[in-house]
Amino acid sequence: MSGLTFRKRAEPDQRIDLAALIPSRLAGLTIAQIASLPIGTTRWLVTVGDLFDVSGDDPAQLRFEGGSQRFDRIGEGLDGGEIHVEGDAGWRIGRVMSGGRLTVTGSAGGFAGSAMSGGELRIEGDAGDFLGGPLAGEMAGMSGGTIRVGGAAGERAADRMRRGTIVVAGALGANAASRMIAGTLIAGGRAAGVPGRMMKRGTLILPGGVERLSPTFLDNGPADLLILKLMARDIAAGPAGPVPFDGAPMRRLGGDTAVLGMGEIFLPL
Repeated sequence: MSGLTFRKRAEPDQRIDLAALIPSRLAGLTIAQIASLPIGTTRWLVTVGDLFDVSGDDPAQLRFEGGSQRFDRIGEGLDGGEIHVEGDAGWRIGRVMSGGRLTVTGSAGGFAGSAMSGGELRIEGDAGDFLGGPLAGEMAGMSGGTIRVGGAAGERAADRMRRGTIVVAGALGANAASRMIAGTLIAGGRAAGVPGRMMKRGTLILPGGVERLSPTFLDNGPADLLILKLMARDIAAGPAGPVPFDGAPMRRLGGDTAVLGMGEIFLPL
């Protein structure tokens, strides 16, 4: 058996909703049935067969040969199996996923990994705003799983994050980890804005430094903690891959004391 392959014929002229194309929803369908699924977002009908050449017979492994910034909701609700996208992806990829693996070789739009509770999301390029964050009106963002970004992330990454791990190799946009409830966010580049504002618990490891910090964080001074060494080793050995710190001593700040105040930010000495 070979995985299902979706080969893009041309760039779409409207945004495309690909939420239906996950292993659990495609199991038992024929190629013809898959090709007839509607994926358009305007009054003009677009089906899978209009945009893709479909081949293969194993829905547990999906492959998109050719991505697009207009391909929204890839892997939304993914609960098992694997999806691989060659190229860019649009908004809400991997949203509410609970298992499986989703890989994008290019960049992704906003709300990637939004409210995900499990699984592995890997974006080799940049990620948009609200990485792992909630949609408007939702009370919590990411609650489990792992996100790895090979480039930079946009504003408000890990907003309302409750659990899980996010590793960003590059810089963070403004106000990362705002309203964070728990979980771990690690970034190799500089964090813009005021990271950690209104965070209750959780851990930010920012070896690239920060633009500025809220005055409601308390400087605890240099910290040579065994947990930093263990985190560097264990996270690097897991699905998140290499991390931009090695467990050496860092400066620790506690907060945000404007709320519960049990979070922590680690910065270079």
